[in-house]
Amino acid sequence: METDGFVRKRRMTAESSDGDPGVAGASAGAEVRWLGGRFWRVSESIVGSLTPRIGAETETQTVGTIRGAAEQTVEHEPDYEGLPQGASARTHMLAGAVAGIMEHCLMFPVDCVKTRMQSLQPEPAARYRNVMDALRRIIATEGVWRPMRGLNATAIGAGPAHALYFACYEKLKRTLSDVVHPGANSHLANGAAGCVATLLHDAIMNPAEVVKQRMQMYNSPYRGVLDCVGAVWQKEGAAAFYRSYTTQLTMNVPFQAFHFMTYEYLQEQLNPHRQYNPSSHMLSGALAGAIAAAVTTPLDVCKTLLNTQESLALSSMSAGQGPGPSPGQGQGAHRHISGLAHAFRTVYRLGGLKGFFRGVQARIIYQMPSTAISWSVYEFFKYGLTKHQHDKRKTQMHREAEM
Repeated sequence: METDGFVRKRRMTAESSDGDPGVAGASAGAEVRWLGGRFWRVSESIVGSLTPRIGAETETQTVGTIRGAAEQTVEHEPDYEGLPQGASARTHMLAGAVAGIMEHCLMFPVDCVKTRMQSLQPEPAARYRNVMDALRRIIATEGVWRPMRGLNATAIGAGPAHALYFACYEKLKRTLSDVVHPGANSHLANGAAGCVATLLHDAIMNPAEVVKQRMQMYNSPYRGVLDCVGAVWQKEGAAAFYRSYTTQLTMNVPFQAFHFMTYEYLQEQLNPHRQYNPSSHMLSGALAGAIAAAVTTPLDVCKTLLNTQESLALSSMSAGQGPGPSPGQGQGAHRHISGLAHAFRTVYRLGGLKGFFRGVQARIIYQMPSTAISWSVYEFFKYGLTKHQHDKRKTQMHREAEM
């Protein structure tokens, strides 16, 4: 079929030349290029089925002034990592904001379960065997929308937090890599960039985390986000929204160091040419999130305790008792757990060494798809936005050349 098409095209162009040697030569050249292009595309399809490649090719048809001769040229776009030369901080911020909101919204029910399973002194009705058991019982006893309480606070905080997070990471990663290991990827630079980006992320996200986790707890007394914000501000002051900030940083700095270093390392193994490859972004993100989550679970338990100021745990501490206080022991409930050292002592006293790994299963189950979603969505929007900018610049250049 390809050969018949070629012969028919050759006959038509020869007939349309009316014996003009110049036109015939131009037609022959166009046909050679057409046949070469077909062979190249067939070869590429075979190679592409064996090795993942992401780059895109665009074919532009230009109609010549010669009688009826059509010419096709194949223009290769720059590599994925080359595209962001024109990517602005705005592109990274927009892609990061969308990724952060989608990550937190899609995984919010599991995050609710994680918060409850990290409780040191849970109510009898809030003691769960595993993640699925927790979700079933929460929905059955508290309503289908109960696992989503606090979602609006998280969405409001996640947008700007992740926008600054990814923009800062991309900028510092390139800058530090040029200093530490010019012309190549540097794991040290990746880890350092992730740590600095975390400072900005947590500064915005920490108040949202406080509100979210208080609303996620069993028998939460707050009617909504504004009610929670007002009650915390009135009873505990503005400092309550940043009580866990140092703990959050202590947890997230090593978390993000492990996270980014693992992600970039896996990208080197799975996607060495750094092309846009959704499967590699998803797998690398999932494994990086799982490893970092498992390592930093003890700090996350302490952070949850500082954020929620769990009432039964406070009662146990104020009464000088271990686990299992009666409901009436609430005389010291006005006290607050403040600081990482205090949180560590409380967790160890009430739960022992096992207490530091409460909810580890839920945390890993949450982080694996969460980071996979985050990286996949971020890389998708970064690629799409940057490609759009690249195409726009290319169109402008063509217009300027024609003028």
